[in-house]
Amino acid sequence: MPDTQSNSGGAYIGIACVLAGSVAFSAKPVLVKAAYHYGVDTVTLLALRMLFAAPLFLLMAWWAGRPDVAFTRREIAGIVVLGFLGYYLGSFLDLAGLQYISAGFGRLILYLYPTLVLLMSALFLKQPLRKLQLVSLGLSYAGIALVFSAEAQLGESLPLTVWGATLVFGSAVTYATYLVAGSRLVHKFGAMRFSAYASLIATGFVIAHFIAIRPLQALVVAHEVYGLVAILSVFATVLPLWLMAEGLKRIGANQVSLVGCVGPLATMAFAWMFLGESITPVQLAGAALVLCGVLIISIKPRAVSQRR
Repeated sequence: MPDTQSNSGGAYIGIACVLAGSVAFSAKPVLVKAAYHYGVDTVTLLALRMLFAAPLFLLMAWWAGRPDVAFTRREIAGIVVLGFLGYYLGSFLDLAGLQYISAGFGRLILYLYPTLVLLMSALFLKQPLRKLQLVSLGLSYAGIALVFSAEAQLGESLPLTVWGATLVFGSAVTYATYLVAGSRLVHKFGAMRFSAYASLIATGFVIAHFIAIRPLQALVVAHEVYGLVAILSVFATVLPLWLMAEGLKRIGANQVSLVGCVGPLATMAFAWMFLGESITPVQLAGAALVLCGVLIISIKPRAVSQRR
């Protein structure tokens, strides 16, 4: 009995971690769009975010401890490439796209990454697509098309809406690539340790990008931006990374996928409360289709394999 109670308590803690992490992550696009209201550009905003977060990434790496096995040169190169793709390029595309589309729509597009992982696995790893997976793809992209139609009607310029959606979709592609290509390294070194290393590497790329095209004086921005960046760095970047890693360790990927569905809905709610973004029945219907499609491919295949 004590063991059962202990496991149950650990599961509740894991669910709480994933719930809190998902809600915290969902605030990111809202904070980014709020910062844009003060005239800051994407490169400067990203540089400030990573500068604020870098000490916390170092703390995460320390908290995770030294790896049990040594890195090979190939693995070091892999972490550098994945840090560039998943945390530098992906973040830049996401922030750039949010200049042109709503926070809620952007978050839904990013949430397509499991479908992209599925397609990449089929294309590059020759894993066959099952009927249920095809249904999930149809639901997810039908939902995005529905939300896009509403976004296009609310937006000022259709070409800019298309461009913003394309940029954020590119971010989802880079993150899916990061997951497919980096799965072995993540399992070998642990999610928290790997995330800390990749984030620190991405910080180097971000700062190099900033120095190449902006003077240092560009880091002097409105004091409101510093406040937003501090919240973005701590509560919508580093803290949720730690919470999600803890939750994954305690409850596993299936439950993380289920609880994490609160994220896009939380973003829509935050955007409505703090940015005045509208929420229409069409947007809610599209969001429901996306979430249903993602849930099918995130949970159902694992459940089948467990029954076998």
